[in-house]
Amino acid sequence: MRSTIWGIVVVLGAASVIAAGQPRQSSEPPSWAYAIPAPAPAGATPAAPDTSQKQVPGSPLSFTRQQISDGFGPADWFPADHPAMPDVVAHGKRPDARACGLCHYPNGKGRQENAGVSGLPVSYFIQTMNDFRNGLRKSADSRKANTNLMIAIAKALTPEEIKAAAEYFGAMPWTPWVRVVETSTVPKMESRGGIWIPLEGGAKEPIGMRIMETPENPERTEILRDPRSGFIAYVPPGSLKKGEALVKTGGSGRTEACGVCHGRDLMGLGPVPGIAGRSPSYLTRQMYDMQAGVRQGEWTNLMKPVVERLTEEDLVDISAYVASMARP
Repeated sequence: MRSTIWGIVVVLGAASVIAAGQPRQSSEPPSWAYAIPAPAPAGATPAAPDTSQKQVPGSPLSFTRQQISDGFGPADWFPADHPAMPDVVAHGKRPDARACGLCHYPNGKGRQENAGVSGLPVSYFIQTMNDFRNGLRKSADSRKANTNLMIAIAKALTPEEIKAAAEYFGAMPWTPWVRVVETSTVPKMESRGGIWIPLEGGAKEPIGMRIMETPENPERTEILRDPRSGFIAYVPPGSLKKGEALVKTGGSGRTEACGVCHGRDLMGLGPVPGIAGRSPSYLTRQMYDMQAGVRQGEWTNLMKPVVERLTEEDLVDISAYVASMARP
C-alpha cells in the first residue's frame, strides 16, 4: 500500500532546504523551486501596451501580446499539434476559470511554474481538481499565485467540464520537455511570473543544493508562450547518479522504489501518473508541500512517513534523475 501511495503522489510531492544528509529542519519552502517573483518597485510605471504582431518559429500565425495572454481565448500557435479543444480548455469560463490552454498550453506541456498535464490518467486528473475544489491542495508558499488561481478555477468548473479537460489532456501522451544538465555553476537569474530568467550580462554563480530550471529560449516561453519551446534544468554534479539509486532502490529504506507504482520506465502504470521527463521544479515543489503538511488530498497521511525521511539532497537528486528520463 505504501508503495502505491508513493507512486500516486510523488508527482504532487515537495522539498525543503536543509543540510545535506540531515532530516529536513527548515520550515521555509525552497525559494528555487517556488520561484516567487520580487514585488514590483513602488511607483513603477507600467509599460506601454505592445500592439505589434508576434510570431514563433514554425507557425504561420501571428498574434499580439494581448491575444497571446488572453485568459479566455489565448493564442493557439499550432492547432494541428493537438485534438480539437473542449471549450473549457480553449476559452475557460468567465469570470473565474481561465482557459486551461493559457497556462498548460493546448498540448498540455505546461511550464516551470505550473504542471505538465498531458498524459495524466483521467481519474488522477479529476481527483486533483477535486482536491483543489475542496481545499485539500494548497501551496506551502501562500504567495504562489497560480496555485490560488487553480483553487478558484476548480471551484468554478462543473464536474462535466473537469471531466472534459481530463479526457482531452489524458488522450495526449507525454513526450520529453526538459533537458537536464549537471553543472557546478549556473547563470544568475530572476523570477518573472514564476519562471527563472537569466539576467543580462551572463554572470554566473555556484549552483549549490538547487535545481535551476529555465526556458531554453526565454522570449519564446515568457513572452510568446510557444508550446514547442521547452526547458533546461541545471542540477548539481553527481545528482543524477545518486538520484538513480534512490529512484530504483529506495535508498536503503529511506523511501520506496518509484517504479513499483509508476512503471519500470516511470511513464505511468494504470491510474498512477507518469513522472519521467517532467519538471523537476514541480516535482520538488510538490514533495515539499507533502512534507510541510499543506497537501491533504487522498492518501496524504499514508504518504507523509514515506517522504519525511528524505533530505534536501535526496529530493534534489530524485527530481533531477526523474526529469532526466525520457530525454528530449
